[in-house]
Amino acid sequence: MRRPTPDSPSRSRRRGIPTVLALAALVLSPVPAAAAPGSTAEATGAAPHCASRTQPRVPGAERQQASCLDELTTAGTVASGHTDPADWAGLTPKDLAVPSGVPGVQIDGYFPDTSTTNTNHGWQHDAQFVIRLPDRWNGGLVVAGTPGNREQYANDRAIADWVLARGYAYAATDKGNTGLAFHRDGEAPGDAIAEWNDRLTQLTRAARATVARHYHRPPARTLVTGMSNGGYLVRWQLENHPELYDGGVDWEGTLWRADGPTLLDFLPPALRAYPAYAAGGEDAGPARDALHTAGYPAGSEFLWPYHHKVYWDLTQRIYREELDPGFDGATEAGTPYCTSGTPACDADYDYASRPAEVRQAVRKIALTGRIARPLITIHGTLDVLLPITRDSDVYARMVRDAGRAPLHRYYRVEGGTHADALTDMFPDRLRPLVPCHRTAFTALEDWLRKGHRPPASGTIALPAGADATTLLNNCALGGRGNVRTHSGS
Repeated sequence: MRRPTPDSPSRSRRRGIPTVLALAALVLSPVPAAAAPGSTAEATGAAPHCASRTQPRVPGAERQQASCLDELTTAGTVASGHTDPADWAGLTPKDLAVPSGVPGVQIDGYFPDTSTTNTNHGWQHDAQFVIRLPDRWNGGLVVAGTPGNREQYANDRAIADWVLARGYAYAATDKGNTGLAFHRDGEAPGDAIAEWNDRLTQLTRAARATVARHYHRPPARTLVTGMSNGGYLVRWQLENHPELYDGGVDWEGTLWRADGPTLLDFLPPALRAYPAYAAGGEDAGPARDALHTAGYPAGSEFLWPYHHKVYWDLTQRIYREELDPGFDGATEAGTPYCTSGTPACDADYDYASRPAEVRQAVRKIALTGRIARPLITIHGTLDVLLPITRDSDVYARMVRDAGRAPLHRYYRVEGGTHADALTDMFPDRLRPLVPCHRTAFTALEDWLRKGHRPPASGTIALPAGADATTLLNNCALGGRGNVRTHSGS
């Protein structure tokens, strides 16, 4: 269940936690970490580079433990037990390089919460976080929420390793509830997802204060990034708490809006049509057309069997349970893989016909497009979990319609899909998005530091004849590889 978090325009009843005063703009430059006198944090695994230091308290944390590590990236944290590979399994290509040589301090802990889905460290406590403070700091802070319903280490390979190697401090949250039964958290429909937004806001404020205490100066720049549900958090934060951030990179963020489209609109048609498509015969053609109409692009058919088996059914049921638990009565999260016509079957779910309170639940978490800080969005054209025409294409229009297009760049990545690990299964058909995220991140840095606006929004073409190694290490946003296809952002 949620605990109150700092005041925001939409929820005045919340209590505040310590915040950092307005930050002066500073140049991002590497500086060595300094001691933080007077801290009472527990230090473990002391190493020579910071053995004499005590560590700062994380404001608002109910529990924390700090460790001085010779390696903050997964090149060392897997062996030292300061990450959990299960958190990031399936999110990155197997050959993604892991940087090393980043000593510093890692703080693990949790904020007050009453739910207990996160079992990391044996704590049985949600609202867990990790903060990493590299010895050689570039002056910046990157904060992230996790994709799916994963725990706080989920971004370690895809995002944390790379930004830590560039000198950023890094912080991530489990979003306040985890796992396939996340929908049990909260008192009303929509509460569990709404908590994700609160928890990232809470962590950002606490991490900024922790960074300031550790390095004896506030972060010069705070950037927010994440994939899938983490990308949704980026959008929401830049719409609702722009005062905390300088900008963000949204990697295929989930779209929530009361009038749709949302995954509750396009997943049920896939669940209805796919069995007939897979069975072949005279019904296969119309079923394929129904999937295309629902948003699953032509040319993505080779991905449908995997997504039907792994993603579509489960995703529909658990998010529908969170937002519309009354649809299936007392049954929790529906009936797995039910056929159309089965009573209360999610394959027949029709969001448009559901009661008004369902839209009210979605309205709690809805996006508006009214970003107030620079945002770069990337999304793969072969995403068949969150089809691009039903998600980021729509969000780009929302940003434009809100009059915020100058703050947005949107890149449709040809051949990209939702989970980068699938590129290992289909190296001749897919490209990973992780290098595109990194290119977008550096473009955001240049936008903020130097005023160099990124290339115009458009489609990043899949280079003809490029091999898997080239695609894993390169993704140009501009030039001949970028064809402008979307106006207004």
